[in-house]
Formats: sequence, C-alpha cells, structure tokens
Amino acid sequence: MVSVAVGVVLGAPVAGALSRHPEPADAKVLPARRWEQVYVVRVGDTVWSIAERAADGVDPRALVDAIAVRNRIDAGAIVPGQAIVIPRVA
Repeated sequence: MVSVAVGVVLGAPVAGALSRHPEPADAKVLPARRWEQVYVVRVGDTVWSIAERAADGVDPRALVDAIAVRNRIDAGAIVPGQAIVIPRVA
C-alpha cells in the first residue's frame, strides 16, 4: 500500500517532467512577441514542415531561416515537446 501511494505522489511530477523538452543550462527562453506564434513540436515535425504549414502556400525557405534565427536553434535539431516561436516574416 505504501509503495502505491509513493508511486501516485511521485508519479505526477515525474510524468510532467518527462513530457517537457529539457533545455540546456545555457539556453535562454525567448518570450514570444504579440505578433508571433508559439508552437510545440510534435513527433515527426521538422522546421521545414512547421514553416510550410505556417507560410500558408508561400515559399517557406525564408520562414525556415527566420525560425532558426529567432529560436537560436539549428534547423535540424528540434525535438518533440520543444516550444518554438514562429516569427512573422514580411
């Protein structure tokens, strides 16, 4: 009975911690500006696929670069659960 209670008490915070992407210690959180959108990466997403959906039929190359710069990431290094900011590209 005690082990079940411990599992229930400790299970919730652990489950929440596992669902988030661990950020490197030197990473800085970039808050989104009013005109920007925050997107949480899902399994199978790439920066290209995210930009393609957000670009709404327009060539996504400029948005791919803007996402990488805005989030200070390598466009090939995103992981599920990671929150990224999608900037508006003029």
